[in-house]
Formats: sequence, structure tokens, C-alpha cells
Amino acid sequence: MKLVPLFDKIIVKETNKKKESKTKSGIILPTSVKEQPTEAKVVAIGNGGILDGNEIEMQIAKGDIVLFHKYSASEFYFEDEEYLVLRQVDVLCKLEKDKNN
Repeated sequence: MKLVPLFDKIIVKETNKKKESKTKSGIILPTSVKEQPTEAKVVAIGNGGILDGNEIEMQIAKGDIVLFHKYSASEFYFEDEEYLVLRQVDVLCKLEKDKNN
């Protein structure tokens, strides 16, 4: 079996598992306290769809690294692996290597 997202959905696998951090005074902050975007690698994309009467063109590709807010995604398990599914519109940005460096 394989994962096949529908419409404008994308399936990602988180790449930056967040670690606890400390304040200057030594207080440990759990990851749930800090609202930081989640980084993930795209493993599958849908074909697009229609939103408000307009066709949605997919601008995300398999293999892209993207940032999104953790609350915009739904977590699920497939073949003992953890994945997240979200809509393309919920992606904040793609991370690309700088071609000048």
C-alpha cells in the first residue's frame, strides 16, 4: 500500500523533532510552550482541486522541505511511521538552498 493524498492535501514527515530549551535562569521550557513552525519533508502530494470556484495548482513537490504551524496538520500513523497531512494553503514557506552560495 502507498499514501495517496487527495485534492490540495500534502503528506509530510517531520524533520526537526523539537527539544526542550532552557531560559537564562535555568527554567526548562517544554516544546508545547514555544510556538515555532514545524519543518517537514514532503513525501506525497495531491493533484490539486477547486477552491471557491478557482482551480488550485500544486506549488509543492515531493521532496520539498516546508514550514507550517503544527496545529494546521493532522497526525497519523501508516505502517508504523508517523506522518502529518495538511492542505497546501497551510504551508508557510518552502526551504530552498541559496543558489549563490
